[in-house]
Amino acid sequence: MSDAVTADVAVQIAALYVHPIKSCGGIAVDDALLIETGFELDRAWMVVDANGCFVTQRDVPRMALIQPALHSAGMTLRAPGMLALQVSLGEVHDAVRVTVWHDEVAAFDMGAVAAQWFSDFLGQPLRLVRFDPAQQRLASARWCAPVAAEAAFADEFPLLVTSQASLDELNRRLIQGGAAPVTMPRFRPNLVLGGLSAHDEDHIDELRFDTPDGVVRLRLVKPCSRCHIPDVDPLTAERGHAVGDTLAGYRADARLGGAITFGMNAVIVEGTDCALRVGLAGGATYRF
Repeated sequence: MSDAVTADVAVQIAALYVHPIKSCGGIAVDDALLIETGFELDRAWMVVDANGCFVTQRDVPRMALIQPALHSAGMTLRAPGMLALQVSLGEVHDAVRVTVWHDEVAAFDMGAVAAQWFSDFLGQPLRLVRFDPAQQRLASARWCAPVAAEAAFADEFPLLVTSQASLDELNRRLIQGGAAPVTMPRFRPNLVLGGLSAHDEDHIDELRFDTPDGVVRLRLVKPCSRCHIPDVDPLTAERGHAVGDTLAGYRADARLGGAITFGMNAVIVEGTDCALRVGLAGGATYRF
């Protein structure tokens, strides 16, 4: 690519993921509806400790084994050795205040049965809460301005974008180093792009998709720095080090002071109430 900004480079949507409960299993979907906070029902629930503070795979890798399934009546949660837990989409319990990173936000407790289920499986007193959509939790204006980007229980931004080529490059390096390849769910993206070279998403300014519901414009605003969650095997919850070690060899990002990055956080410029689907073609504008 040249140093000039190039518009309308072709991309395709290779995969879409929704993660209903922060840091639990994700769901590959054929289509996903955009709302103000990202994909509908993405990170709409969260597990909290006795102090109302968020809990993730960073400290409790066993959360990776909790697999949600969405259906018209609600959400079914399954985990090894546990009876399935049914969570209604239309029912909440007491209003509570919970903490995700540095934000204290309004939420709704999901009741004693859900709390016992998570406590039993994860081995400590925990509760399940749902984000209160009546409030706005805004991402940092430093990265998003002039867009006022909302998020639910995601770390900060409404959407995470990666590319299949970036995973392919990581797996090439893992295999070259004698490690096993990994799958995209370790990186917990929402939108996976095809038609790019490895890590081209680092340089995309904006994505545009024309949908039957209208135009969708997504701005890629900040590289996604990585903790050790990608080293947690989503099938076993075992923690390794090959992914982090390999990324450290080639993914230090000067934009974040040398942090290891994979994928780009994105905000919605236009297109709430529009649905994206796997296979949809679009265009990308690059920045250099």
